[in-house]
Amino acid sequence: MADALWLPGLFASAFLSATLLPGNSELALAAYLYQAPQQWLIAVAVATLGNTLGGVVTVWMGRRLPRKELSPRTAWLARWGPLSLALSWVPVVGDALCAAAGWLRWPWKQILPWLIAGKLLRYLALVPLARAAAGT
Repeated sequence: MADALWLPGLFASAFLSATLLPGNSELALAAYLYQAPQQWLIAVAVATLGNTLGGVVTVWMGRRLPRKELSPRTAWLARWGPLSLALSWVPVVGDALCAAAGWLRWPWKQILPWLIAGKLLRYLALVPLARAAAGT
């Protein structure tokens, strides 16, 4: 029964957290794992999917921005390329990285693996903490 209400909420929170809109997917994941600690794998999958899709929307929005020359402050993006999206999980910075990936018109096939990896690692790192808090 909890899945019917919790998992869509977790997905929505994770999606919103990956856009410029407010969302606290870490708290939602921790709350879900407190209620159903044995369901950690499905919770991580749902949160990762929602957060990745939110990141994809942010990349898409970045592609809508007019392209300009990189400034010296942003030249490191060209140097690191899509690998920088492994940091897409970092609050605020991750949103900017996703938008920059779109703005720089990086290919989707290079963006998606790093975007997914960054989002997945974020939630996997939270699982042991949430399960410990739940006493499991």
